[in-house]
Amino acid sequence: MTSFLRRVDRLWRAGRMWRTDHIGRGGVFERAGFLGRPGPGLSVAGALIVVLVLVLFACSGGEPSADPADEAGGPGASEELPPVGPPHKKDVVDPDGVYFGVAPFHAPARATTEAVYRAAKVRPRIIEYYQRWDKPFSPADAQLAYDQGALPLLTWEPWGGAAGRAKDQPRYALKKIASGDFDLYIIRVAEQMKRFGRPVVLRFAHEMNGDWYPWSERNSGNARGDYVKAYRHVHDLFRTTGATEVIWAWSPNILRGAPGVDLRSLYPGDEYVDWIGLDGYGFGHKTATEVLQPTTDELRSFTRKPILLTETGSSPGPQQPGWTADLFRWIERTPNVIGFVWFQHSKDEGGQYDYRFDIDPATKSAFRKGLASLDLTPWPVTDVKPR
Repeated sequence: MTSFLRRVDRLWRAGRMWRTDHIGRGGVFERAGFLGRPGPGLSVAGALIVVLVLVLFACSGGEPSADPADEAGGPGASEELPPVGPPHKKDVVDPDGVYFGVAPFHAPARATTEAVYRAAKVRPRIIEYYQRWDKPFSPADAQLAYDQGALPLLTWEPWGGAAGRAKDQPRYALKKIASGDFDLYIIRVAEQMKRFGRPVVLRFAHEMNGDWYPWSERNSGNARGDYVKAYRHVHDLFRTTGATEVIWAWSPNILRGAPGVDLRSLYPGDEYVDWIGLDGYGFGHKTATEVLQPTTDELRSFTRKPILLTETGSSPGPQQPGWTADLFRWIERTPNVIGFVWFQHSKDEGGQYDYRFDIDPATKSAFRKGLASLDLTPWPVTDVKPR
């Protein structure tokens, strides 16, 4: 009942309570004759009748939804969301609640998102996907995330071509990025994002403190200080182009995977960052706290920017359910952590392990219970209240 009334209140405040495209043509209210007259809204009498019907329905009808998203249709539904005004960066960068995100294989395809929904019983608020620098920005992919009620998170990787995933790619050396060799490409992407006009979370050259990507300062002929110069240069080109709806996520790996690397030396500065996008996985660890907390403490020594876990998950095994349950407890109790993105990949799909939360029944149960314990952001993401 409480979940239902919260949803009604959000729709009322957003001015969407009486819209026929939201309630649905052929739905219960149209069949009852309440939506037969065209126009922007209902009469006062009609509105009161609708409210009465809603209240009676809530009082008499079964269990409340586990998530407001459930009211849009059952598992497997690929409903079109009602048209609403686009959110702006200021509306979503400081969320009222916790973001639940996923990075499934083939994202942002609908089938992968629906599979996550069927398993989690909650709809994702963020959909993460990946793009190399030999590919253009796809407004259609970003729009597809919005069509599914989620904020698009694009991990933008400066590598590509015949070298594939080789960790040494001098063609994409950080010095070349900072000196302007890729300016035409960067500006073209920035212009495309500007025309798109909606927020996109951009995660440029993630896990830079590791040694497994070409943009590490230990690979591709790079040197100390090159990463910050390249990051700032890319950011400045976007700012000059006027792509102001981009949410910038600076995304290191946890300290465990990159011993001896000073995170502060890789940080471009608060004026260049909106979110800290932390990546951290459990590799047989019993708790998420032991994986994530040491790096969080280190980050807090030089920035107070909000933290979004931009990749996380646990390797399979008897520890996985407990690790997953602890992840949600850690999110709930750790200040300024605004959400997480679960890396929903198997080994065949590119994961080091099979990280999918829905393979082991106990892990899936822990995942569902964890989501239910969090105060999640509204779904769809376009339901956020303007600020």
